[in-house]
Amino acid sequence: MSGTTPKIRLRGVKKSFGPKKVLDGVDLDVQAGHGMVILGGSGSGKSVTIKSILGLIPPDSGVIEVDGRNVLSMNRRQREELNDRIGMLFQNAALFDSLPVWENVCFKLLAQKRIARSKARDKAAEILAQVGLDGSVGDLSPSELSGGMQKRVGLARAIATQPDIIFFDEPTTGLDPIMGAVIDGLIVDCVKRLGATAVSITHDMASARRIGDTAAMIHKGRIVWTGPAATLGETGNAMVDQFARGVREGPITMELRK
Repeated sequence: MSGTTPKIRLRGVKKSFGPKKVLDGVDLDVQAGHGMVILGGSGSGKSVTIKSILGLIPPDSGVIEVDGRNVLSMNRRQREELNDRIGMLFQNAALFDSLPVWENVCFKLLAQKRIARSKARDKAAEILAQVGLDGSVGDLSPSELSGGMQKRVGLARAIATQPDIIFFDEPTTGLDPIMGAVIDGLIVDCVKRLGATAVSITHDMASARRIGDTAAMIHKGRIVWTGPAATLGETGNAMVDQFARGVREGPITMELRK
């Protein structure tokens, strides 16, 4: 990868909320077309890192680049153009209860007038098929869907605009192991079909190994390890392996006892 510009690059990113330091100099590279999984305990800075990249939270200092461009110096129009290239699957799907599934799937396309309303239902059916759902699901309301179906609809919405960067926030939360594996398989297939770059947050180690090419662990606001996701649990890094195996004793526990 030497000499190539990362799709996403963070250097020295810091963020505090009052006296609480959440990010303490995050350095991270995500290569184009790869899947990066960010791991870490509650309060470690995972979500703030993602929100900083998305522009939802302005960092106090540091550099965040996408395709070599510093997003922190972009004007509003440039930021909106970048956001148009980004898809997001939220932790609980975050579907709009008042809208049928087909409108949820095509919400951004309709809002930006990138598709005529008369064609949106058929477009939604086409996208739903990519996540293994029948087009008839488009006429249902989100409340009529199971948890697994809601996740699929959330994924369909995330890919509807054919983004080249997709963020996944705990994509298997609330799902049984089999459905979790199904969702992971769909994520991998959809990302590969789009040729997109994926950044995921997850506590599910099986999921991390399935959807990630590379993993990074954040602890106390710093990236403490990066490496192949397939090696999670056997990295040789005591902190990472403790987290991946879910064992009580280890360096993280010792620090929490201070």
